[in-house]
Amino acid sequence: MCLAVPGRVISIAERDDTLMAQVDFGGVTKEVCLAYVPDAAVGEYVVVHVGFAIQRLDEQSAQDTLATFEKLGLLEQEFGAAR
Repeated sequence: MCLAVPGRVISIAERDDTLMAQVDFGGVTKEVCLAYVPDAAVGEYVVVHVGFAIQRLDEQSAQDTLATFEKLGLLEQEFGAAR
């Protein structure tokens, strides 16, 4: 399964003319493309699907979604046991 998962932007940099971010998904950090949400800022939450941030999200909604995914075991399924 491939979820759209909220995560918090922890850094932003340009790489090969593409805006990229390190995004924290509750302890798992992944590199994410910000091409679809170039106005995202460090500290904000974004919804990520297959390596692309597809929208910004408020913190409470992100936390609620992550808690639900965690309870259902979907985060472990998506990110593996590294969490």
